[in-house]
Amino acid sequence: MDYSRFFTTALDRLRDERRYRVFADLERIAGRFPHTTWHSPQGPRDIIVWCSNDYLGMGQHPKVIGAMVETATRMGAGAGGTRNISGTNHPLVELERELAELHGKESALLFTSGYVSNETGIATIAKLIPDCLILSDAYNHNSMIEGIRRSGCDKQIFRHNDLVHLEELLKAAGDRPKLIAFESIYSMDADVAPIGAICDLAKKYGAMTYLDEVHAVGMYGPHGAGVAERDGVMNSVDVIEGTLGKAFGCFGGYISASADLCDAVRSYAPGFIFTTALPPAICAAAAASIRHLKSSQWERDRHQDRVARAKAVLTAAGLPVMPSDTHIIPIAVGDPEKCKAASDLLLTEHGIYIQPINFPTVPKGTERLRVTPSPYHDDHLIDALAEALVDVWEKLGLPLRRAMAAE
Repeated sequence: MDYSRFFTTALDRLRDERRYRVFADLERIAGRFPHTTWHSPQGPRDIIVWCSNDYLGMGQHPKVIGAMVETATRMGAGAGGTRNISGTNHPLVELERELAELHGKESALLFTSGYVSNETGIATIAKLIPDCLILSDAYNHNSMIEGIRRSGCDKQIFRHNDLVHLEELLKAAGDRPKLIAFESIYSMDADVAPIGAICDLAKKYGAMTYLDEVHAVGMYGPHGAGVAERDGVMNSVDVIEGTLGKAFGCFGGYISASADLCDAVRSYAPGFIFTTALPPAICAAAAASIRHLKSSQWERDRHQDRVARAKAVLTAAGLPVMPSDTHIIPIAVGDPEKCKAASDLLLTEHGIYIQPINFPTVPKGTERLRVTPSPYHDDHLIDALAEALVDVWEKLGLPLRRAMAAE
């Protein structure tokens, strides 16, 4: 039996479908973000990253790095194992307190990633509710979809951000327990959920709410708690899930909710019980980032300024910028090969890194580039991005809106 051929065939299938992924070998340099070293086939090269999820550049902040280095020097590198076996390192306890306070909840529970917190959190919460029906937004992230699948509960999918459809499903479900799972910011289309209206429906029909704020924590609200804080509805959401790996510039995921809910997940969730805890240095760095962003508005204000300018410049250049009310700027391509070619040309000819977004991340025919400005992308970098994109669009024969208007 030639087992290797199964894997070769699987890889060939991805290549034939233009879905094979290539990772750029990048070396982040603290203090120089968004400048990064690309280890290209021809050797190291300085490039500009335009697609990082370190939205505010907090991964290089002196307070964050300082907390990490000091804690690693004092407590060592690892956590020593699971919290059940090795105990909970004190910086992790402090981090969970910071997260609970950030979201105005009684408790928080830390996981090894945002993916795991969704997959494990949703599955465990729903399993503990007898006869639970999960109502899931059609655009929910894969981690949420996997959590719903692993729960084994009945599920129904409501049309994206469609309150009428959601209410129809809630009404039809009657008195059985219900959990509404949705996101605040949907990262591929960059649109925002009507959180308050969804919570009103949940209250009306006796449902719980589970809100994924991974693309919003640190970014929105007076303390960086997310869109729910910005909109004044944070207390109406039962479970708020977030990540430490995007705007907070660190690593890990979490849920925040009532003390009993978090304790139940802690006690029942295999994805929590049987995995090594986050190291003390990571926890200390994340806590430092959260504390800073709770009180500092400069990063959020500067970031919104950069996003607004980038949108204006790219739109004025005739590029097909998709509508967005958030910090994420999708640029439509609509073809998998040209999307990958555009990414390659930007990197090799212009020293700009923007990863291609193809199926299955987005539906076929909606391929795009996803631009995420940071507070550190200055006017010169924004102008250079627009010029590079126009050059690439023309080389690939992609339509520019100004050209279409002239015709």
